[in-house]
Amino acid sequence: MNKEKIITQLRDNKGWSQSELARKIEVSREIVGRYERNDAIPSIDIAKRMADTFEISLDYLVGNTEEKLDKATLNRILEINKLQPKEREMVFTFLDAFLQKTKLQQILQ
Repeated sequence: MNKEKIITQLRDNKGWSQSELARKIEVSREIVGRYERNDAIPSIDIAKRMADTFEISLDYLVGNTEEKLDKATLNRILEINKLQPKEREMVFTFLDAFLQKTKLQQILQ
């Protein structure tokens, strides 16, 4: 996605007006317009509120990744990091096996 159009695209996908987004992230409609035109850059606090509102990662919002991770996925990753090392390794072993199987299936198709 075009880095300059991320906020506009996310807002449009939700069907929100600039005013609705502004209300949700507690800024003015005018500042949302400035963010969308790339005339202003949101503070870290506002960018975090925006990412939370859109239910995406902050990395996606600022254009550091093309992967649009939803909050549920991010929360799962955070929960995995809280596991004991042996349990975490078991989760990663299972995940690696599943990902490898998926890659092989894609190659064979």
